[in-house]
Amino acid sequence: MSGIVHGCKSRKMGSSGSGFSDKKEKSVAELYELKEAEERVILIAVRTCEEDDTEACLEELEELVKTAGAVTVDKMIQNRERIHPGTYLGKGKIEEVRERLWELGGTGVVCDDELSPAQLKNLEDALDTKVMDRTMVILDIFAARANTREGKIQVELAQLKYRAARLVGLRNSLSRLGGGIGTRGPGEKKLEIDRRLIHDRISQLKEELKDVERHREVQRQQREKAHTQVAAIVGYTNAGKSTLLNYLTDAGILAEDKLFATLDPTTRNLELPSGQQILLTDTVGFIRKLPHHLIEAFKSTLEEARYSDIILHVVDASNPQMDMQMHIVYETLKQLQVTDKIIVTVFNKMDQLDSDVILKDLSADYQVKISARTGENVDSLLDTLEEILRNQKIYLEKTYSYQEAGKIQQIRKYGELLSEEYTQDGIAVTAYVPAELYGQLV
Repeated sequence: MSGIVHGCKSRKMGSSGSGFSDKKEKSVAELYELKEAEERVILIAVRTCEEDDTEACLEELEELVKTAGAVTVDKMIQNRERIHPGTYLGKGKIEEVRERLWELGGTGVVCDDELSPAQLKNLEDALDTKVMDRTMVILDIFAARANTREGKIQVELAQLKYRAARLVGLRNSLSRLGGGIGTRGPGEKKLEIDRRLIHDRISQLKEELKDVERHREVQRQQREKAHTQVAAIVGYTNAGKSTLLNYLTDAGILAEDKLFATLDPTTRNLELPSGQQILLTDTVGFIRKLPHHLIEAFKSTLEEARYSDIILHVVDASNPQMDMQMHIVYETLKQLQVTDKIIVTVFNKMDQLDSDVILKDLSADYQVKISARTGENVDSLLDTLEEILRNQKIYLEKTYSYQEAGKIQQIRKYGELLSEEYTQDGIAVTAYVPAELYGQLV
């Protein structure tokens, strides 16, 4: 991982025993082993008012750091009227952090806010250690989790955009890390070359992403032709979105109790008990302070929510920060211009609740309480989806001649066939059909 874990080389020298020196030429073998050095980091944050969620933010940051492969050795908060524009922390707190790093054998610090290039450079100089921010950690996790071509392009794009703005601020750490663009030294000429290379690569990646988007657009058009409804599964990271998709469709995607366990979107077909078909698309989880670079880079993926017909908003009902997480999801959807959608709030992990908690989402059209892990009450979710799909269709009652039997096949494929009776006059059917097809079927 680029930002969290480094490899260090250890060299073993092979030697030949003195008894063999006359028999054969002495040989020396060098073996290089790549070892993961455990990162021990201190988390730091600035609290600018009395009543805020700084502690909760740091707890989440600790989970992020853990997911990225590092160990948190301490958490420190400074109360200030505002964040220091030059060093993020005040002078006194910087000295305190330096002492704690030495006492605990820390290898770096992680700031809960996104640092400006100047803050990054100045804080790194003042502490004489590696400095990271929340965005760097998230980008590191994303880089490790991306598997598809699209996911890898999006992650690299986000990383480069972040790095382009911080070349000067990153120069010391880049010099120490070695390897890759912008890591050979802090010279101004070199930085300008790096900047040009990065912008060239960004342009190239954007073109590649356009190809992916065109392919996605073709898929959307095919869905429209097939009159297939799409439900996008959204929610805070680790709310249980992938677990739900796996339970409903046997998708077999990774579902771990970790932040951002799923990065690449997965779409699966779900056949409801009535025979109606719906496509379910899993999306990347949302989080506090989701970096702007990521929202921009992952727009093509997150657009699945914009082009969907239904939003399945999965909520971790067992999380004490549930209300805050729901708010962040809605704010992120607003940023993505996801509006005027049918929203089903799925309160998940009901099996982990000790008592009857009042669960409400005033922004939702429908609400369901389930456990995706155990399957508890998932039937009610399927019933809700059935109802939504049915409400979007038109009721049809008609008798077709036997020469028109092909139309009944269309109803089976795109609608919901309720009854079918063979009579002397023809085939009497009752059904719910898509509005676009109704004119062709009557």
